[in-house]
Amino acid sequence: MNQDNLFSSPRWTVTSITAYLREMLESDEMLRDAWVKGELSNLSRPRSGHLYFTLKDGGASLRCLMWRSSAARLNLELREGMEVEVRGYISIYDVGGQYQLYAEEIRPVGEGALYQEFLRLKAMLEAEGLFDAARKKAIPELPKKIGIVTSATGAALRDMLNTLRRRMPLAEVILAPTMVQGDAAPAKIVDALDELLRIAPDLDVILLGRGGGSIEDLWAFNDEFVVRMVAASPIPIISGVGHETDFTLTDFAADLRAATPTAAAELATPITINELRGAVGYYAEQLNANIIAILDRDFVRVDDLRARLGYASPLRGIQRDVQRLDGLIQRLNAAQDHRQEVMQTKLKGLNRRLGALNPQAVLARGYAIVTRSHDRKIIGSVAEAKEGEGLKIRIKDGEFDAKVI
Repeated sequence: MNQDNLFSSPRWTVTSITAYLREMLESDEMLRDAWVKGELSNLSRPRSGHLYFTLKDGGASLRCLMWRSSAARLNLELREGMEVEVRGYISIYDVGGQYQLYAEEIRPVGEGALYQEFLRLKAMLEAEGLFDAARKKAIPELPKKIGIVTSATGAALRDMLNTLRRRMPLAEVILAPTMVQGDAAPAKIVDALDELLRIAPDLDVILLGRGGGSIEDLWAFNDEFVVRMVAASPIPIISGVGHETDFTLTDFAADLRAATPTAAAELATPITINELRGAVGYYAEQLNANIIAILDRDFVRVDDLRARLGYASPLRGIQRDVQRLDGLIQRLNAAQDHRQEVMQTKLKGLNRRLGALNPQAVLARGYAIVTRSHDRKIIGSVAEAKEGEGLKIRIKDGEFDAKVI
């Protein structure tokens, strides 16, 4: 048996293994920017402005922290039991020795009548087969003529035109302007699509989109007539409505869904003018591939150096110390509350004892105080009373005169 192993020093300290685990968590790509869904509990917002809470579901719970800078931008009223989705990164709180989610964004899950209506329409149209993959039409690789249905004054049009101009300036673009928000928007969108199909039946692809907004802002793209018009279009349609996290029924009915209007323009031009020009020969392709490989390697190295710099940043230590200070403040407040309760209990006991010693309380139990009438001196024994002497007898509700016989 090797005796040296019995007395060898441990390989890890608590600090070193915690730091190692924290680095593993924070270097994991999936945990750097993760969305986690759960029920809110243990909400706490101390004077520091940071937001502490727990996410839980039927099987587990996860402690969460949102720094004051992010919490200040939160425009959502949080409450216990609320189901939310939280975006952030996973790391370890060294002092407590526990992993937690450092939240950067919080959004509600499945709230509102509009969302319920969205689900109802989605189920109905899906049952009719409007969203079937077999109905989808292929997007041409080199479109010559592209139609756009969007607001003529919105940023979405500018973004799409800039992208198309950059990626494929040879393509002809035809705009069908329409309202994209409000009660009248669904009918305007249907009219714009119908007019575009009528005047340009030889289009290769149509881009339908608008910028981001709330579910109310995007509701025109959940309208049943708009969805049916998109699904029935003989020309392939790319839907680019809202931001990456926004989904509308138009997205499901379209032949291809893009995260944003800009992304829709990119998907409409899978082959760019630069790619066409770049296909000039074997050596040019090899040079381009080598440059890309070098850049990718350098990007990986830069990302690694950036991550190492982040681990060594004093800001992380300050943030952990701030969290620890918040914990100490909470403990101090709890201790003060407990001491105040103890002192109040002691004061009540003293009040009861003082009341028991009150002469008035003695009189209330049936006793009396006897004094001489002329000098009010208390008579404490029979020997002190003289025959014929006037007395004052005090009881609980007053006093009366008496005489020694």
